[in-house]
Amino acid sequence: MDLGLTGKKALVLGASRGLGAASATLLAAEGAQVIAASRSGTAPAEGMQAMALDLSDAASVDALIAWLGDNPVDILVANCGGPAAGPARGQTTAAWAAAFDTMAAPIFAIADAALPGMIAGGWGRIVTIGSSGIVQPIPNLALSNTVRGAVAGWSKTLAEEVAPHGITVNMVLPGRIATDRLAQLDGIKADKTGASLEQVQDASRKTIPAGRYGRPEEFGAMVTFLCSQQAGYVTGAMMRVDGGMIRGL
Repeated sequence: MDLGLTGKKALVLGASRGLGAASATLLAAEGAQVIAASRSGTAPAEGMQAMALDLSDAASVDALIAWLGDNPVDILVANCGGPAAGPARGQTTAAWAAAFDTMAAPIFAIADAALPGMIAGGWGRIVTIGSSGIVQPIPNLALSNTVRGAVAGWSKTLAEEVAPHGITVNMVLPGRIATDRLAQLDGIKADKTGASLEQVQDASRKTIPAGRYGRPEEFGAMVTFLCSQQAGYVTGAMMRVDGGMIRGL
């Protein structure tokens, strides 16, 4: 199936590894011109334009926003790292603000900067990588659950506003995908419970109907489809890629 992405210009945030890298790689495989933005300033594959971006640095975000003024893109894949693990109780005001300022506010600003070019072209795709914690909060990830929930509200609201311009806005919610971030969280749980890493991972797999962790490329395939011509009537949605882990409707 031709997804109609040949020649489309795609900006992927957090593209050097994990879910961002998988999304960037599959978009490029479908013919998109990928700008891979990350703190390391490296791209996951040859042929992509690499760009340095630190979402926690206001000056870095402002530089990208200025760049977008002269370099319109057709696709924005908004991806950011997760905050430190921890409970909801006892978090400081500064911790809540820092999580929002790193995970939400920069994405909102970058999307705003990308929208004029999409509106002018009468076509655009904004896909934000979220978390299954939006639907079913993940224990000990209070900052992530909360801020990503705010991003979900923004995404749904924006979808309605820009739909008349041929722009779709969606989220993709990963379950337990085999990335460095998941390995880190499994390691934290192992340290906390005294179990081995293998025991933690085995117990986790047993909660997933598919019986395994997802592959990054499986997640990237959903992102790529939502960026396609064929997904033009899908907007305001949250798509789960979780092997059936979330039991709720």
